[in-house]
Amino acid sequence: MDKRLDRVAANHTIHATHQHLAWDNSRAPAVTAAPGDVVTFEDIDATCGQLTADSTVEDIRTLDFSRVNPITGPVYIDGAEPGDALKVTILDMDASGWAWTAIVPGFGLLADDFPEAALNIWNYDKGFGTPAIYGPRARVPLKPFCGTTGVAPAEAGELSTIPPYASGGNMDIRDIGIGVDLYLPVQVPGALFSIGDTHAAQGDGEVCGTAIESPMSVTVKFDLSKGENLRFPRFVTHGPVSRHLDEKGYEVTTGIGPDLMAATQDAVRGMIERLGVTQKMAPEDAYMLCSVCADMRISEVVDQPNWVVSCYLPRLVFD
Repeated sequence: MDKRLDRVAANHTIHATHQHLAWDNSRAPAVTAAPGDVVTFEDIDATCGQLTADSTVEDIRTLDFSRVNPITGPVYIDGAEPGDALKVTILDMDASGWAWTAIVPGFGLLADDFPEAALNIWNYDKGFGTPAIYGPRARVPLKPFCGTTGVAPAEAGELSTIPPYASGGNMDIRDIGIGVDLYLPVQVPGALFSIGDTHAAQGDGEVCGTAIESPMSVTVKFDLSKGENLRFPRFVTHGPVSRHLDEKGYEVTTGIGPDLMAATQDAVRGMIERLGVTQKMAPEDAYMLCSVCADMRISEVVDQPNWVVSCYLPRLVFD
């Protein structure tokens, strides 16, 4: 009999001192865990403390981008081998109650359209039950998740935490929240799992490059699925994923053309213009609002040569 079957699951804690700024499969693990164990990652912060609840737009102008999007870990999982899938389930997210959304010059879907920095500081319900107030009218429903969740890539050396990889990382999939089962393709012995980029809410696409970025602590359970041989991450939800936005319907704008990226940009530009007309919002405010609650959808990719991308903004934000 496998002695691991008689083992009692353990609880571990990883502190903010184990934040790092690159994926690197040679990094020593912060903790070793077994399938079934639970790990709490304390005080995850997307800017290494560069922004606070008292920050101003000047802090965005001087932001050190080399210290953005740290990850906490890694966790070595006993028995994890290349070809396995690491099952990751977020059990809890302990919120700080404050957050930020920003336009960072040179970053985001419409970087050329918005060259100047902008910043919104949020105060929100730590239980995530009440929408967060944005400006004089908008109220954004909260749905917490971690933007960056992954295992170490097989490639040697340091890799930036900004882009996602086949091993996961900065995927920014808002539906990988509490209770969702994420499966990551293990590429190195022990998997070497790390996590970061805690969000209180985000629209699908995160178009301005930032969500409702909020320091939090996160509790995660690990399991193994042996021999899955995944090429890319997959996940399973156990309930609806858009109920928090669906109640009042949507305003939708589209972009159409032979290039999906250009069509996506045009769909967002259309929504920014729409919000300017209907809500009298400044373009930079509308852009940030789209990033935290509007969903980008590929509506059509078969009727060549032109494809359709749609931008869905929930009407309940202004209800």
